[in-house]
Amino acid sequence: MPSIEIIEETPLTLVGMREKLAKVEKRDKELNFRATKTKEYLNTFTKNEELKKSEELKNKIKELNIPRLKDRQIVKIVDIMPQDMDGLKIIFVGENITVKNEDLEKILQVIK
Repeated sequence: MPSIEIIEETPLTLVGMREKLAKVEKRDKELNFRATKTKEYLNTFTKNEELKKSEELKNKIKELNIPRLKDRQIVKIVDIMPQDMDGLKIIFVGENITVKNEDLEKILQVIK
């Protein structure tokens, strides 16, 4: 079995993944079993309807320049769209990061 070399790893929002899957479906005319299940999941759980809107939100959170906040955490924030402090703190459970309450407030203001 040939070894696979990962060149780049970039986290995608659920909306972004749905867009990529739509391109694959358009190209291949039909999705395989796993891709079909993934499409069903994405259609059920995506909150943002527009890719442009989710990308803008992601960029606004990045512009806050919060120390140690990684892209994958920003993507989860955009996917989940927490409405309160507790919902936002849940995203960081199990992570090796401490975010100040004032930074969490800034993130919540951007989301709202």
